[in-house]
Amino acid sequence: MTPKLMIEPSYWLETGIKLEKVNNLQLFKFTDELQARSDELLERSKSGLITSDEKAELDGISELAQIFTYANSVLVAESRWFPSGLVK
Repeated sequence: MTPKLMIEPSYWLETGIKLEKVNNLQLFKFTDELQARSDELLERSKSGLITSDEKAELDGISELAQIFTYANSVLVAESRWFPSGLVK
């Protein structure tokens, strides 16, 4: 595995994430601002105009997105095992 330079995903914990209710579950989501920044960086990357600092930022945001995907999938799976009417 090759190490790469990125901004740590924990950098956005206080300002870049929110919980959003989806089908009675609280799921992790990006704030509108972080989602817009991610979209902007992806476009810059696709066009070949991304700087090394922006690439490090995009890599950190992408890592955070992977963490959210995993955490949200665990929350969804557990909700199927323990429907709200059965857990006290």
